[in-house]
Amino acid sequence: MTQQTTHHKAESVTVLDVRQELAEGGEPFVRIMEAAGKVQPGGILVVIAPFEPLPLYEVLGALGFTHQTAMVTPDTWAVRFAAAK
Repeated sequence: MTQQTTHHKAESVTVLDVRQELAEGGEPFVRIMEAAGKVQPGGILVVIAPFEPLPLYEVLGALGFTHQTAMVTPDTWAVRFAAAK
C-alpha cells in the first residue's frame, strides 16, 4: 500500500493507494483507520481503491469526515475524506 502525506498552507493531504494490497488478498481497513486517526481537523485523506469503498462512508462519517467520490477508471476509485474543522 502506498501512503503519501503532503502539507499545504490550508490543508494536509494523506493519500492511501490500497489497490495493490487488495489485489494480493490483503485487507487495508486497519491501515485506513490508522491514517484517518492521524488526520488533523481540516485535513484530507484520499483513498484510492479498485472499487467504490461504500462501507468507509458510514465508518468515517461517524468520525466526522465528509467525502467526495470520483470513478477515475472502471477499476480505480478515488475518495476524498475531509476531516471536520
